Amino acid sequence: MNNHKLNSVISSSPLGERMPIGQARGSFIDTHTHIDGEEFKDDLDEVVARAKEAGAIQLLCPGINYDSIATIKAVCERFPDFIHPMIGLHPEDVKEDYKEVLDKMHLEIRNDNYIAIGEVGLDYYWSREFEKEQLDAFEQQVQWSIETQLPLMIHCRKAQNEMVKIIRRYEKELPGGVFHCFTGNQHEATELLQFEKFVLGIGGVSTFKKSHLAEDLAAVVPMDRIVLETDAPYMAPAPYRGERNESSFIPFIIEKLALAYGTSNEEIADTTTATAKRVFRI
Repeated sequence: MNNHKLNSVISSSPLGERMPIGQARGSFIDTHTHIDGEEFKDDLDEVVARAKEAGAIQLLCPGINYDSIATIKAVCERFPDFIHPMIGLHPEDVKEDYKEVLDKMHLEIRNDNYIAIGEVGLDYYWSREFEKEQLDAFEQQVQWSIETQLPLMIHCRKAQNEMVKIIRRYEKELPGGVFHCFTGNQHEATELLQFEKFVLGIGGVSTFKKSHLAEDLAAVVPMDRIVLETDAPYMAPAPYRGERNESSFIPFIIEKLALAYGTSNEEIADTTTATAKRVFRI
């Protein structure tokens, strides 16, 4: 992405004129950003600087496979106390060799200061080719969460029934976690809220023109049961939909949620930050 264009959009958009980045929004935590990815290799320092200017106090970086361990460590070492690592095998990365990969990752868990097991879960959106393998991999990583008492960062697409069944089996022993990228309806939100130690991760979809997510959340989800996330570089909020996402865009999510909940941007920022600190113990 052209950085000049990006900065111009931020400064000239109607929302930017009304409330410039870093002002009157409060501090926030981006609980899910793949900032270790190739998409940020050319301007990582600038992306981090924009995040801090916008109010970010911490960024949480989920793992997706064994190779991501190295890239996540690199960005966390580059920005200590600001970017924090997770470790996990993403469901779309579960293949024939998943048991060997999990064995290597399990050995790695105690070698660094990971704050969560993630990004893990189930994804049957594109294919059910590795359905049984995904179920087994997810359950093993749920057991890691119990073993380490690290919270879970859960990815779930087209598999909520299967996911809920596994979480319910271990609910009493689990430390909690986040149902990442929640985009469901009021009924689905209510079902997930039954797991009292878990919260919903809310991102850019809440700002999309045809989305009713923010209003559905305000109807059934207490404010202290949500955390903010980007899933960067994916799922950029309006007005940047279709562009590379980054943590500095979270204030647009905050504003949308504040309107839906009938409260201030600062209250959304402060409440979600307190929730993230509680869930991840940071």
